[in-house]
Amino acid sequence: MIMATEAMLQLGILILTLTLFFVMHNIRSQTTEARTRTRNKNRQPEPNRHLAQASRHLARARSTSHRAQHAKSALMETDRALSIWPRDPWAHILRAHALQLMGHRAAAIKSLDAALSSPAAKSLSAAERAEALVKRAELKVAVNRRRRVDSAIEDLVEAAELSDGNDSEALCLLGKCYEWKGLKEEAKDAFQKVLEVEPDSMEARSGLDRLGLL
Repeated sequence: MIMATEAMLQLGILILTLTLFFVMHNIRSQTTEARTRTRNKNRQPEPNRHLAQASRHLARARSTSHRAQHAKSALMETDRALSIWPRDPWAHILRAHALQLMGHRAAAIKSLDAALSSPAAKSLSAAERAEALVKRAELKVAVNRRRRVDSAIEDLVEAAELSDGNDSEALCLLGKCYEWKGLKEEAKDAFQKVLEVEPDSMEARSGLDRLGLL
């Protein structure tokens, strides 16, 4: 009887010890998770830091004589951002601008393709998508106007629709694309829409003049 009582007592002590162990373990785990969440909350996201650096380098590339150096630095920053978040459309867009400044227009088009593809494009606003489409159209006609003008027109039509017909840059380039294809009526309509948005546009007036409409 005494032995049975001791065995029960030892079993009770063991159960109590195990219970205390698991309770302390859970408390430590919750404390560690809370500290981790706090650190992550206070830490600046790495991709955003790299994109901010890339933007600064691009601005300097356009305003200083060290264009190639800053463009290359911007490219490196965007690549670092993409290594962390490969689907970030803004990283691809900034990468395209850097590549364009370095003279790599075909590679810049590929970066814009990535930015405008699904699902990356879903995080862009309508205005941001329109801007990227116009940039891609510019690069396409610069690389090979004859072979890529139809694709450029598709981009520009979509950009104009996204901006409700208020993007004078898209409409003006669209008019030129139609003009290059010999589509005078379509070119006239595009140039006239530019003047509705921007009455002082010399490019639109020059386009209408080339078409013999001024």
